[in-house]
Amino acid sequence: MREQQDPSLRGQVFQKIREGILKGQYKEHEELREAAIGEELGVSRTPVREALRQLELEGLVEIIPNKGAYVTGISDKDVQDIYAVRSMLEGLCARWATENITERQLARLEEVIILSEFYSQKLGTDREEQVVLLDGTFHEILYEASNSRILRHVLSDFHKYAQVARKNSLHKNDRVEKSIAEHKAILQAIRDHDADLAEQLANEHIFHAVKNMNIDAG
Repeated sequence: MREQQDPSLRGQVFQKIREGILKGQYKEHEELREAAIGEELGVSRTPVREALRQLELEGLVEIIPNKGAYVTGISDKDVQDIYAVRSMLEGLCARWATENITERQLARLEEVIILSEFYSQKLGTDREEQVVLLDGTFHEILYEASNSRILRHVLSDFHKYAQVARKNSLHKNDRVEKSIAEHKAILQAIRDHDADLAEQLANEHIFHAVKNMNIDAG
């Protein structure tokens, strides 16, 4: 079949299923039925089967012979590990961003902070959603500013894995304000071309985020 030879289709199916797991569309221990997912995505079972095998390698799915594929999900320990590694890489990202950032990227970071402050003061159902979205945007701009394709790819992947946990952290009102203040400090260090301070503040920012999550720090 044509789709068996199409790596872009396999990649799209993989991304769709992974996104569904990370966003909670597919729950932990839920069976992932190839036929149903294939029908939902408009593809045959072949790219779905290949995607499930790839997801098993990532630890998000367990394939049990003669039974099926089941969602493993992300444990509290996984989240701790992701944030421990991410803390170090975010620091490196901030250091490299200090060396490579453009004026346009600096302006975008400033705009994100202004919008974050605006939404943090709002009341309504979209407040938390917007704050989380802007938090992610801030980091994505830093990834881009690092001028490292590899670092940007790795950190973007960690960002996707930890997005649910980050939402839980930012649900706490005091954490929203503190997170914005930490973003401001990182931006100022970058503006001042202080790579050491930018790295330190970015490390601490992720450390503070994980401390505010509803998980056992171990």
